[in-house]
Amino acid sequence: MMKTASRLSKLGAAALLAVGALATTSGTAQAQEKFTYMTNWYAQAEHGGFYQAVATGLYKKYGLDVSIKMGGPQVNIVQMMAAGQAECVMGSSDLQMIQMREGGVPVVNVAAVFQKDPQVLIAHEDVKKFEDLKGKTILIASSAQRGYWPWLKAKYGFTDSQTRPYTFNIQPFVADKNTAQQGYLTSEPFAIAKAGVKANTLMFSDQGYPAYATTISCMDKTVKDRSAAVASFVKASMEGWKSYLADPAPANALIKKDNPNMTDEQLAYSVAKLKEMGMATGGDAAAMGIGIMTDARAKASYDFLVESKLIDPAKVKLTETYTTSFVKDLKVLP
Repeated sequence: MMKTASRLSKLGAAALLAVGALATTSGTAQAQEKFTYMTNWYAQAEHGGFYQAVATGLYKKYGLDVSIKMGGPQVNIVQMMAAGQAECVMGSSDLQMIQMREGGVPVVNVAAVFQKDPQVLIAHEDVKKFEDLKGKTILIASSAQRGYWPWLKAKYGFTDSQTRPYTFNIQPFVADKNTAQQGYLTSEPFAIAKAGVKANTLMFSDQGYPAYATTISCMDKTVKDRSAAVASFVKASMEGWKSYLADPAPANALIKKDNPNMTDEQLAYSVAKLKEMGMATGGDAAAMGIGIMTDARAKASYDFLVESKLIDPAKVKLTETYTTSFVKDLKVLP
């Protein structure tokens, strides 16, 4: 009898061990797969959906342990990704990443959060439209020469002699009424208004500038070898963006932790602008889902770069620069 009881207790213990083993192989108990995404600037509302997916556990839900690393003015995020320090990076625009590819870095766009590029020119109140900027001084960053500046020159007849360097400081603009400056829809106009200056904001995308912005861009090798992780990251991120635009508080707490200079007032302004202008939810995203890229838009960006002589089509094919496979069936609708 004792032997039988002992045997039964051993069988019970074995059964418990088996149940425990099953539990550790179930989805909830598995180790999360590490995944690093590097942004293109200091933490801000424009990165909100990614921080939201961390804050609300969306990445964990899809089996990922995601780290969001901040970029900044002195950080070459593509170089760091190529060196294995991030799985994917945030392209300022799809144009930027196409040019990186032409330069020899095998990077591919897999999603685009912003359906419009938030790049703007900010002018004093006498300027009502782009055409009014002829003859005025325009402050632009050096990177503009490989992006929107050739487009503005071709469309409006602006000249290089009009330009001066933009130093990411609004004071030269504030001090000179004959000056306009570049900016981001969600950022510099707020700072300029806070300085008490009346200004008008002119958006490139309203005039046909083709670029997507805030991309998820990854190395070819990552897309090939870790396609399941990339798919999970893209899906969770777009759900994060939908959640952020509904209630930004969880992400904003993390944004302020990463970037203590960020204020609640700036965050509120930026979120309101993102919603008002349908940056993530307008255009094709309204019907096809947040993060969508289309063949037609990708071709428009590529064609612009070719026509502006910003890339050599012999060095990079359109089909190498992007894939819609991660977003076409997502349908994370606003």
